[in-house]
Amino acid sequence: MPEVDYDIGIIGGGPAGSTSASYLARAGLSVAVFEAENFPREHVGESLVPATTPVLRDIGAIDLIDKAGFPRKFGAAWTSAASDDIPKLGFQGLSHGLGAAEIEFNERDQAGVLQDYTYHVDRGQFDLLLLHHAKAQGAKVFEGMRVRRVDFSGDRPVIHLPLGKKDATVTVNMVVDASGRGTFLGRQEKIKVPDPVFNQYAIHTWFDDLDRTALAHDKEKADYIFIHFLPITDTWVWQIPITDTITSVGVVTQKKHVRAAKDDLDGFFWDCLGSRPALRKALEQATQVRPLKTEGDYSYGMKEIVGDGFVLVGDAARFVDPIFSSGVSVALNSARLACKDIIAAAEAGDFSKPRFATYEQTLRRGVRNWYEFISIYYRLNILFTAFVQDPRYRLDVLKMLQGDVYDDSEPPALTAMREFVSVVENNPDHLWHQHLGNLSAPSMAAML
Repeated sequence: MPEVDYDIGIIGGGPAGSTSASYLARAGLSVAVFEAENFPREHVGESLVPATTPVLRDIGAIDLIDKAGFPRKFGAAWTSAASDDIPKLGFQGLSHGLGAAEIEFNERDQAGVLQDYTYHVDRGQFDLLLLHHAKAQGAKVFEGMRVRRVDFSGDRPVIHLPLGKKDATVTVNMVVDASGRGTFLGRQEKIKVPDPVFNQYAIHTWFDDLDRTALAHDKEKADYIFIHFLPITDTWVWQIPITDTITSVGVVTQKKHVRAAKDDLDGFFWDCLGSRPALRKALEQATQVRPLKTEGDYSYGMKEIVGDGFVLVGDAARFVDPIFSSGVSVALNSARLACKDIIAAAEAGDFSKPRFATYEQTLRRGVRNWYEFISIYYRLNILFTAFVQDPRYRLDVLKMLQGDVYDDSEPPALTAMREFVSVVENNPDHLWHQHLGNLSAPSMAAML
């Protein structure tokens, strides 16, 4: 068999790639990270959930992140224009009616989480810190190096890199695809599949001096992440603190709406905000400091996430929708889970597909829980606010919102929510039937 240049080659230096590199380098493996861009670079997905904390601690980066000055995130809030006249139907504890809900992360203990906050982050700086940390752990990092292809036809994977008009090659024992929504191996191996239900786009920017209390029921919680439901089908807004004064704001909506407004995205963005007049007024009084950007291709899965000599992690494996801040959590936790199997495979000298069965099973289960949760939100979002506030379900829902989704086959609240949605769907006379959204995902529709 040919000698290898590195034990592991990682495509992509974002959170999934840099976290994988740190785990593997700390385990004594030789690791090379090939990142197409030069960091720092702008990126969305700026709000973390507590499930990222144990991973950051595992790789020795938690103090680095904590000292970076990112705003601390103690909880999350949801607002809507829903009328207080919507029937409560036996739900308890609805202090804000069905138009709003809030959670604090410290309401529920979470294994490995020793602090009652996580972070809102400038992804340019956050990703750069993690990549530099991976380098400090011993990984070799090559920025501005776009992988051309990976050849799996021989005894070992061979990574092809640009060298003038020719290719340079790097032989490794296995490849970790952490290429994010670029989905490098998904495209190369033709295993990428469009999501059967979700087809969302985001339009986003940053504002300075936004009054974050404008739609907050509790002014002391104005620095939470806010999700504002819009009275537009399957459309919502994120509001994420980036610094003391800078706030990230994004509209997430169906692809067809963005396509229809492609000649005037600015007008479309502001028209969407105008459906919540108080939100638009607050933003008009702030200063926009970045041009609008769009993010598409939000919804896809993969026929395979592991194979002989490769694993997919983070967005390279699956992405649905950013409604519950799952992106960085899935990136870090998929890296954690994958690296456990990769280290065992290296010890055995066997990088064949069966070695990664535990990773595949656990990731599919966890992301399926996210998918189902997101599906139910889109189908009947007032049900989400009801479950968040009801003490019978609150901690179970909070478990999912913390990103703690990998251990259970299915959280009980998720089962109850699905059953409730089914009742509403099947009864046109139900008092909530008129509030059903257009996106409907049958159980287990996800590829993961």
